[in-house]
Amino acid sequence: MKSPTVRSFRTALCLILLAGALAATSAGATPLDAEARDAALAKKIDVILDAVYPAGEPGAAVIVRRDGQTLFRKGYGLANLELGVAIAPDMIFRLGSMTKQFTAVAILLLAEDGKLSLHDDIAKYYPSFPTGGKTITIEHLLTHTSGLPSYTDQEEWQKLWRQDLSVQGILDLTKDKPSEFAPGERWKYCNTGYVMLGGIIEQVSGQTYGDFLRNRVFKPLGMNRTGYDSTERVIPHRIPGYQQGQDGFINAPYLSMTQPHAAGALISTVDDLAVWNDALLAGKVLKKERLDQAFTPSRTTSGESTGYGYGWMIGTLRGHRTVEHGGGIMGFVTYGLSLPDDGIYVAILSNGVAPGRSPEQCAVRVAEAVLGLPPEEIKAVAVPEKDLEALAGVYEDSAGTLRYITREGGTLSSQRQGSAKYTLTAVSPTEFRFPESSTRLRFTRDAR
Repeated sequence: MKSPTVRSFRTALCLILLAGALAATSAGATPLDAEARDAALAKKIDVILDAVYPAGEPGAAVIVRRDGQTLFRKGYGLANLELGVAIAPDMIFRLGSMTKQFTAVAILLLAEDGKLSLHDDIAKYYPSFPTGGKTITIEHLLTHTSGLPSYTDQEEWQKLWRQDLSVQGILDLTKDKPSEFAPGERWKYCNTGYVMLGGIIEQVSGQTYGDFLRNRVFKPLGMNRTGYDSTERVIPHRIPGYQQGQDGFINAPYLSMTQPHAAGALISTVDDLAVWNDALLAGKVLKKERLDQAFTPSRTTSGESTGYGYGWMIGTLRGHRTVEHGGGIMGFVTYGLSLPDDGIYVAILSNGVAPGRSPEQCAVRVAEAVLGLPPEEIKAVAVPEKDLEALAGVYEDSAGTLRYITREGGTLSSQRQGSAKYTLTAVSPTEFRFPESSTRLRFTRDAR
């Protein structure tokens, strides 16, 4: 985000207002009572998702877990528009940047093995990569605080999507670009850093990135439908992706899956993601202290929280701690939301990229329903026009998507690139709420 920074907002486009709250469980509830409440909850969840992923269009697979039990599991929409095949929840989707949590865990596993340190200088692994004399550590790469430019932000990269590239070939796209800030000084999402981490995993383990994860994570956990994607291989249950065109949905553009690498090349199912989340929280993958590291927001050199740990965004949902991450890659948009203190996990994988279909916001709405939270009261406040004008501008999110904030009289409006425009309600001089949603935009200023 460019200053003023949008530090904490959920990219809302799934605007469903939940009416009422799930009744609290009473001490003397019978199994029949619990079954009825779970059925009512499932109906609420179905209403949320059915409105966002209609039949006859690309859709989504969804799983909702509570305390290790599946509360809800369903597919919506079509897996293949040309064949008219419906989505089933066991189908395989590209994860996009949800891959990063697996990359981070792979690094932590190698650290537990004593094969690397998070404080290692990347020069140890990439001696010819120019850093301008700055020390960039593995931890800087994990937390997006390296200052390296992201290769996916480069115009020249868009002309190379069909080419197979090595890790070094990807790094060459930015090696001659100046650093954007000193290591640790700021936070900016960086796919270059995660591809670099993938190369480190390969150097240290002596295996390909995909093989290391398969041998150390996927096979031991029984995640049989998770792995490194390949456009050539025949992969049963894998589905294609679509995006919105001028006259409806079109096939997503081709991308060589050598390019996302450890930043976004994995495929999986909602079932495997649930297995993954359960195993992490049960201590079956990492030691507790290592997982706690991953789930702790990093800080800049000035002490400011980045809201990002190792491969996950760390935040809160109406007072409940969240560990979450999304992904966006040609034809697919995904989200995984964990509330570890509440035992709740929601994963939504979609094969259609279009305005108004945010799996992130849907996951939030679903989690609120599982928590039994009533709709938030909106207490609007008046903000002087001059203060609103200071917030107006064009913002860029971590995925490079632009969001236009405009002032119209005494109100602000938000319009994400390629999406609809929404009038915001001010709940404080720096915090604004989307209509019919608990999603908020919060503006914070840095020293500049």
